[in-house]
Amino acid sequence: MTPDLLAALTAARAAKQPVVVATKLPGGEQMLLPAADAAPDLAAAAARALERDESGTVRLGEVDWFLNVYNPPMRLIVVGAVHIAQALVPMAAMMGLNVVVVDPRRSFATPERFPNVTIITEWTDEAIEALAPDVRTGVVTLTHDPKLDDPALDIALKSPAFYIGSLGSRKTHAARLKRLRELGHQEEALARIRGPVGLNIGAVTAPEIALAVLGEFIAARRNSPLGTKSPQSNV
Repeated sequence: MTPDLLAALTAARAAKQPVVVATKLPGGEQMLLPAADAAPDLAAAAARALERDESGTVRLGEVDWFLNVYNPPMRLIVVGAVHIAQALVPMAAMMGLNVVVVDPRRSFATPERFPNVTIITEWTDEAIEALAPDVRTGVVTLTHDPKLDDPALDIALKSPAFYIGSLGSRKTHAARLKRLRELGHQEEALARIRGPVGLNIGAVTAPEIALAVLGEFIAARRNSPLGTKSPQSNV
């Protein structure tokens, strides 16, 4: 890797920009993608690799390229420093996710309950807006309190976050959707909310519910058919 390419890669990673280092095989010629002067087929292959979050070799015409993906970490924003969050946060961290806990209730959102995790105690809409969810971000609300969950969901729905989930029964979720409609959200946007959140595994305990939520997050990330459903009704 040339010094110029290394410097460009370092700068992109510092700025949390998703990039690909494409290496021509067997010659070793390299370039950083996306780039304005890249061949269309190579640019498209790099975009697909970034979307799948997978490095690997692709054959384009008569040429093999190794595409090394450098995506910023996936983020999970957890609204509500509750018991389920205490189980969910370490599981998500083990999966390599960049986890942030948001809860203005300082007695809940403490380093003792959430060690080694970023904690934000601003009001939920202000916190989510400042965190600026992107296409590699998931937002899940767990408080059961409309004063905390609804403002977070309102902002999340205005973002490109790829996963938005909210804890509660079907009855609770129906009431939640009604309130969000009154805030001006249309059905297409509301359909993005996975509620009741989590895969339908019959979860009851906090760790089981956390597992169901994380499983749905991963399925959505990997474009699994499981990620298209959220029938959990007992949480």
